[in-house]
Amino acid sequence: MMHSPTSTHDLCLYFPGKPCFKGFNSQIHFGSRIAILGRNGSGKSAFLKMLLGEIESTRGDIFMPDDINIGYVPQTIDHFEALSGGQRLNKALTKALTQNPNLLLLDEPTNHLDTKNRKSLLSMLNHYYGTLIVVTHDLEVLRNCVDTLYHIDNNQIHVFSGCCDDYMNEINIKRDGIENELSCLKREKKMMHEKLMIEQKRAAKSREKGEKSIARKKWPTVVSRAKAMRGQKTSGKKKAAIDRKKYELSNELEALHRPEIILPKFQLISEQHENKTIVSISEGSCGYTQESLVLKDIHLLLNGSDRIGITGNNASGKSTLLKAIMSNRGITKTGHWHIPKPEQIGYLDQHYANLNPQSSVFEMLANARPDWSHAEIRKHLNDFLFRKNEEINRLVIQLSGGEKVRLSLSLIAALTPKLLILDEITNNIDLETKDHLVQVLNHYPGSMIVVSHEETFLEQIGIDVSYNIKDGNVTSPSILSL
Repeated sequence: MMHSPTSTHDLCLYFPGKPCFKGFNSQIHFGSRIAILGRNGSGKSAFLKMLLGEIESTRGDIFMPDDINIGYVPQTIDHFEALSGGQRLNKALTKALTQNPNLLLLDEPTNHLDTKNRKSLLSMLNHYYGTLIVVTHDLEVLRNCVDTLYHIDNNQIHVFSGCCDDYMNEINIKRDGIENELSCLKREKKMMHEKLMIEQKRAAKSREKGEKSIARKKWPTVVSRAKAMRGQKTSGKKKAAIDRKKYELSNELEALHRPEIILPKFQLISEQHENKTIVSISEGSCGYTQESLVLKDIHLLLNGSDRIGITGNNASGKSTLLKAIMSNRGITKTGHWHIPKPEQIGYLDQHYANLNPQSSVFEMLANARPDWSHAEIRKHLNDFLFRKNEEINRLVIQLSGGEKVRLSLSLIAALTPKLLILDEITNNIDLETKDHLVQVLNHYPGSMIVVSHEETFLEQIGIDVSYNIKDGNVTSPSILSL
């Protein structure tokens, strides 16, 4: 058992041309249960690797106890090539735990896991005796398995003791308070302006009256003019004070980082198919050869704007079914299949296979919609938060996971698919990107098939019916117990 804490002193990390965090001081006592949060590319995985000693900090120090024994499972597991993602995770985690570590470092451990393996992992995390540091965006892990949050945001690591819902609520309260103050200042500035206009009109009338008095050889009325000047001077000071306060509050609000909201203006209703059958499969089977069918006796129906989930254990055949619906050439099918043409399907997977790594953001959309003008392409990309020249000219290979999701969604929106298929798309994306994904999908009016093990995500996008794949069969649809 570790008796001395792991500590950091003035820890800083900079990627080329990009600061991640700086000046982080902490003490991690034995038995701590820490989750690391942050947007894609903020330095979460790098923080774990610094603890491992695989990479060096830009500045600062990490002090480890002499009796430290680290178990580590990375986000991407390259060995065990013949296994599925979930099976690889289980193998890597088992190997890490056999070393009896007193510090366990996990990087997005729930990616690729089916419901059964997720529950097993959560149970293991809750019973683990040592210090746990986990990079995760999984709300179930954040709510049930940790008691401290390290949030990497705005080039700082913010530490919060408590559950993630309390933390997010605290940030939202701070944001709302600052935004209310800014609204009050705006109203105050407007009232001051209106009051000044009234004083200036009053002064003009007094001036006009004074000029008439001079013409009649009476004393001029100079008091009103002086009063107006004093009022204007006072108003100018108050306005300057309000502008200073607004600047300070705007900086505070920026530090709290409220994610931008995507409100897509696109219309996916070029084909009115609300009452039409989109997918109908009966007595179906599919596999990679006629002799080795993966799934048999498939009965599946998708009408109009229906949204369904596909669930099942790892390597049960979910991806095989999706490939069959998309008419993949490597898949053999038998039975009755009524499915859209491949060009009528929008497909989005966790590996972003629809994106060419060597094309720019602009080129991807221009190739998809050659009939659009330069201005139309810019406007569409702007809706998905690609606004600056450097953002639209960036190569796909240079994009973060969140940017790839937004670009993929923009392409799907531009091509108006009849059916949208999502395959484990929430893996490896941060909470902000997941919010963007939910925002866009809730505007999508067409049919949807979603493979996901995250019940919270399925609930957020309005899916409450699922087909489960087990032992080579697709069971009848059931209502999700969300």
